[in-house]
Amino acid sequence: MILGRALIAGQGKYVKINDDKVEILNGDIFGEINSSGKILSLTEVKLLPPVLPSKIICVGLNYRDHIDEFKHQLPDEPVIFLKPPTAVIGPLDVIILPQESRRVDYEGELAVVIKKEGRNVKEEEARNFILGYTCANDVTARDLQRKDGQWTRGKSFDTFCPLGPWIVTEIEPDNLGIETYLNGELRQKSNTSKMLFHPYFLVSFISKIMTLKPGDVILTGTPSGVGKLTHGDMVEVKISGIGSLRNFVKA
Repeated sequence: MILGRALIAGQGKYVKINDDKVEILNGDIFGEINSSGKILSLTEVKLLPPVLPSKIICVGLNYRDHIDEFKHQLPDEPVIFLKPPTAVIGPLDVIILPQESRRVDYEGELAVVIKKEGRNVKEEEARNFILGYTCANDVTARDLQRKDGQWTRGKSFDTFCPLGPWIVTEIEPDNLGIETYLNGELRQKSNTSKMLFHPYFLVSFISKIMTLKPGDVILTGTPSGVGKLTHGDMVEVKISGIGSLRNFVKA
């Protein structure tokens, strides 16, 4: 099943997507939903971020090639940090380059969307707490990240967490191709099978630190090939079985 959010009559509505059709839903995708009976063409609606998380938990250094790219040591356990909900934007929305930074990078990633509240989740039960998966871009002010020595400022500017275009619920995260394109040119190419820490492990690990809430998002890390965004760019994250997340870039 493919679920999302769309702007309909000036309001954000949960929708179910079937090919080029959008079925408007009543209720909450984290609880009970049913069809409103209204169906529109996908071209008639603006897709919004598919979820509005209470928090975004990000995983750094989860692909060996990215670790080598930045000359870090392999972590013994996941390296996590947070992005604020105010960083979230949707498909075709604009990433704004802040004046404070001279180097903003794209980072294409698989995102996990949490289905129900979880605390101290066992790894073997983690899939029961996952609604589905979407594409993400962990936009990063790289110069500020390096300057600060910790990652909060460099990761947290408004528009620095594109999510979308929708959530795919019936998919396994083990073997998904992930690619990032900048102005149509392939810059990142990998597979989720190359993650050091599996998404199920990440759900369990994070839930032992903080309670996961319905709609929370976990960004699972980026492969090698991250690079600079400039004014006028179009960046696209593609994940097999999910879709394509495109965003424009402006100063």
